[in-house]
Amino acid sequence: MNTIENTDKTIKENLAVMVYFSAPTCNVCHALKPKLLEAIDENFENFEILSIDVSVEQDVAAHFGVFAIPTVLIYLDGREFLRKSRHMSVDEVIREVKRPYEIMMS
Repeated sequence: MNTIENTDKTIKENLAVMVYFSAPTCNVCHALKPKLLEAIDENFENFEILSIDVSVEQDVAAHFGVFAIPTVLIYLDGREFLRKSRHMSVDEVIREVKRPYEIMMS
């Protein structure tokens, strides 16, 4: 179970974090998630990934200002770097994160 506190703690303690907001009823969420996880895995060695089920953890979604699913939040060095909702491509997410991630890790 993700809480606001442990989600915030994960973001603070890791250099790169992806928080994936979805729900069991969201077909787009289920199609996108495995592709996104695989791409993150292939491109970025040190990424912590959290999955938030908004049907169960509404308070966490509200805390992060997430009102549409799927939503992906990328945090680099504790700060929100990227926020994508609904229509996103895996390539787009990887492309936008790659350069700042590589600079941060070098």
